[in-house]
Amino acid sequence: MKRWIATGLAALGMLLGASLGAHAAGTNFPMDKAPRLGTDQAALQHGAKIFVNYCLSCHSASFVRYNRLTELGLTEKQIKENLMFTTDKVGDQMVAAISPQQAKAWFGAQPPDLSLVARSRAGAGYSGADYLYTLLRGYYRDPNRPTGWNNVVFHNIGMPHPLWELQGERKPVFEKVTSHGHETEVFRGWEVVKPGKLSEAEYDRLVADLVAYLEWMGEPGKNDRIRLGVWVMIFLGLFAIVAWRLNAAYWKDVK
Repeated sequence: MKRWIATGLAALGMLLGASLGAHAAGTNFPMDKAPRLGTDQAALQHGAKIFVNYCLSCHSASFVRYNRLTELGLTEKQIKENLMFTTDKVGDQMVAAISPQQAKAWFGAQPPDLSLVARSRAGAGYSGADYLYTLLRGYYRDPNRPTGWNNVVFHNIGMPHPLWELQGERKPVFEKVTSHGHETEVFRGWEVVKPGKLSEAEYDRLVADLVAYLEWMGEPGKNDRIRLGVWVMIFLGLFAIVAWRLNAAYWKDVK
């Protein structure tokens, strides 16, 4: 119970931190629409692989057990061989490799649990998936930050860019605009400083797969619920027709 409460508080703190960061920056950065890949099994499997390789070293997903990934079409053997540390068991929770003591020494605080991050980051006019998709494509080099990285979505973010070798290094291009006597900076695009291992399109697709997996973790039963809901609506529709005809037959001789 204590672990659930602590994780919830961490997610809330992460959300508040993002809001305060955006307020301090004085801008409302526009969110890009994340591709909807919640029913794409191959994308979810790839996203799980990216999560394990690039996120799980620091961030836990303690509300999810490895064997839950069988719902993505993976066998327990595939999970053991490709997505787990050798000391873990397939029924274990997805816990970060880093210890809380190491995390505090390196980052100043323990990285938050990501089990519900996609659900906690939804805002007015955008989903949590949109937020994460834009965030992971919004990093840029900033020598004034302790990690050497900053982010146009989450100003003064504490997390360094986990995928920088794949994306490369970019610099945001801002244009100063004066409106009603106030000068503001408007984001106009990106300038490539150093190319990464992937092209822009390849990197965007990789992030989309990762975000789809993060969204799935927050609600693994969503697709099953939708499928069941469709059948329930079909049943109710057919039942309404039967009830209507039964009602007509019952009252036809009543004057």
